[in-house]
Amino acid sequence: MANVRLTGADVLGPSGMNNEPLSISDGLICADDAGADVDLSGYIVLPGIIDLHGDGFERHLAPRRGAMKQMGEGLIAVEAELAANGITTAVLAQFVSWEGGVRGLEFADQVFQAIRDTAPTLVTDLRAQLRLETHLLDIYKDIPALVQEWGVEYLVFNDHLPHDRLAQGRHPPRMVGQALKAGRNPDAHFKFLMDMHARAPEVPAALDDLTAQLSATGVKMGSHDDATAAARAVWRKRGVRIAEFPETLEAAEAAHDAGDKVVLGSPNVVRGGSHKGNVSAMDIITMGLCDAIASDYHYPSPRRAALMLEKTGVASWAQAWRLVSEGPAAVLGLTDRGMLAPGKRADIVVLDKHTRRVAATLVEGQFSYLSGEIANRFFKG
Repeated sequence: MANVRLTGADVLGPSGMNNEPLSISDGLICADDAGADVDLSGYIVLPGIIDLHGDGFERHLAPRRGAMKQMGEGLIAVEAELAANGITTAVLAQFVSWEGGVRGLEFADQVFQAIRDTAPTLVTDLRAQLRLETHLLDIYKDIPALVQEWGVEYLVFNDHLPHDRLAQGRHPPRMVGQALKAGRNPDAHFKFLMDMHARAPEVPAALDDLTAQLSATGVKMGSHDDATAAARAVWRKRGVRIAEFPETLEAAEAAHDAGDKVVLGSPNVVRGGSHKGNVSAMDIITMGLCDAIASDYHYPSPRRAALMLEKTGVASWAQAWRLVSEGPAAVLGLTDRGMLAPGKRADIVVLDKHTRRVAATLVEGQFSYLSGEIANRFFKG
């Protein structure tokens, strides 16, 4: 996009909301006036949303089993949805899980290769996150090399095995359907789960070794669904300093007090509580324990959550929007974005002041989304 100066809008700058012009030059926010004026009266100009963790892309890559062979095409559709929701940097969270199917190792390999090969051709900054099930001990030896091959810079550990049911020798809910989706015989699937559960005592030492290897390569690591302060302390000792979606106030407080980063799901904020009965994200945010909120599974939710926090008086514009911009940038170590300040990337979302809908999204000064009347403002004459 040509260098421009955005005028007339409400602009969220480093010191809060103001009405000063915002200049863009060569993909960056600049201090001096640049280019032609674009009147954005009636709009709000904000830093682009940085989504730390989202798996809403799955439906684009696998709309039906076996239907999507060209994953690059699916990622183009993902970018369109991200851009329409004001997301300028997106971390795509792909499972490697015992669930198999679209969460199996073979499918994940295809996804990560597609992200690696397709992302450089897109406007939105797409990044990969590996979500690794902790009880897949047999593949631990391969993970460091795969992470390097895939270009993964962020790995999150989770344990979704239904341990209570397995300890009783009982089938977990929906096990037969899950087995069929994974292409396994239900009896073989159940045995697979029981075998992993039986090896649980081996997991802590294996995790100690794996996290040490990953730390040495600079991979950022997080734990998913921490329930206790003790569990968070164990992860912290391993160098896992990001707490994604803690299930309890105890775990969130323990993470925050120790300087770990706390990431919450924006659907929890929008809904007003967890659909699983976990601690309310709104409560954790109100207590000042949250560093960032992520889309989780719904890309419109980060914007909606930030707007809800501002509208309800829980946070100011600056405080609310920081949770989807500057906060996530800090978690990822991205010092070149997250705020509208001179020298930062021109990653911008423009909202209609009345409807609060996304009117335009720019990444390094390039449009990834533009809709409606605002187009006339940029391309007048």
